[in-house]
Amino acid sequence: MTHPIGSITRRHFALGLPAIGVAASLGVATNTARAQGIVLKAGDQKGGLRALLEAANELQGLNYEIQWAEFPAAAPLAEALNADAVDFGPIGDAPLIFALASGARVKAFAVNRSDPYGTAVLVRPDSTLKTAADLKGKSIATNRGSIGHYVALKALASAGLKPEANTFRFLPPPDAKLALTQGAVDAWATWEPYTALAETAGQARVLVNGRGLSSGLSFLAATDTALAKKRDALADFAKRVVRAQRWSYQHVPEYSAALARIIGIPQEAARLQFERRAQNWIAVDAQVLADQQRTADFYLEAGLLKQRLDVKTTFDTGFSPA
Repeated sequence: MTHPIGSITRRHFALGLPAIGVAASLGVATNTARAQGIVLKAGDQKGGLRALLEAANELQGLNYEIQWAEFPAAAPLAEALNADAVDFGPIGDAPLIFALASGARVKAFAVNRSDPYGTAVLVRPDSTLKTAADLKGKSIATNRGSIGHYVALKALASAGLKPEANTFRFLPPPDAKLALTQGAVDAWATWEPYTALAETAGQARVLVNGRGLSSGLSFLAATDTALAKKRDALADFAKRVVRAQRWSYQHVPEYSAALARIIGIPQEAARLQFERRAQNWIAVDAQVLADQQRTADFYLEAGLLKQRLDVKTTFDTGFSPA
């Protein structure tokens, strides 16, 4: 039996969003969930969140249903949140700020921090570019408002450079990768698992990594409506994610193999991106707020925000999954 996820605008179809899966196909919908009518519409990026929960067996014993929708990047996921097509999903620090500044009615309710190495500016293996300073006058493919876009801007700033009129070509990851490999752009600013995939396939190398440039923060963000009406289910989901993350680092070979199988990437790339990210779910504390405010202020300085965003108002601190 299928369950419609709700109306999605024509713009979402134009973005090429994939078909929406349902919890029943995973065998996770329970009689209790059906009786209560609780449905969480979960957005995901490259299947990572769903793969984590599946591998750790955390999709069993739910008292609510989950309907999954997969997105290739944060931007279309943010648009789906803004359209109430999904209730929540994983999103990085920079794209969350970009979405909020665009009027999305969402809040972060769970936080993780990871090693940001894989959020990087990539070049072809034979590229003559060696440092961030070499990006002067070069073209960079990335998603507008993404963590890749953010790291590219930070990389330029670290070398005392400002983006020129033709610096960025805003493309989704598959198109950006193709543009790089075919020589249509000089660099590609992206994130995991795309970085690990390109590296292990010999298609790119890291020119500038995200260490020292990115906070490494990512969130589970939910719509205001879902936070009000599905709070208990969201709290339970977040706790399952934390347990699954803990399990994954206790079972690295098993999880890497499961991740590769579930999201359809080579095991070498799955393990590389997983191990070096070293994700850890944490509380919303003063450091998280300070780091997120710095990211927002940088976007303001870069001209991507029209006015300053006070990040304190963009968190729901009533959850404690960590």
